[in-house]
Amino acid sequence: MKTELPDGYRPSEQEPYMNPLQLEYFRRKLLAWRDELMQGSEHTIRHLQDEEWREPDPNDRASLESDAAVELRARDRERKLIAKIDAALRRIADGSYGYCEETDEPIGLKRLEARPIATMTLEAQEKHERGESRAAG
Repeated sequence: MKTELPDGYRPSEQEPYMNPLQLEYFRRKLLAWRDELMQGSEHTIRHLQDEEWREPDPNDRASLESDAAVELRARDRERKLIAKIDAALRRIADGSYGYCEETDEPIGLKRLEARPIATMTLEAQEKHERGESRAAG
């Protein structure tokens, strides 16, 4: 069932948390972000396929290869981000979106607006990161 969003809708603290309007808002936001990333990936693939790799000058060829490596690293980061977006979309579908995977507390609209793929409250995320830095140190 599709929820229609009123024009200009923004989630508000005055409405029930993760109501159908908020879920649809974040679903659309995530889908738009995913589409944007996918278009960038398609552009990179076309660019790399069209590139003339038999550059006679070794310096020019090295520069092309370096640029391609940077572009591929960026696309790899985006591929990982797309996986996180897909996971967030699955959480919307299963009803767990917007709640901390550690504490089950609401993540909060401001945090989700800034980072719609967030899986933890800011406090839980900071605690998790402190634990990781201690384990690494």
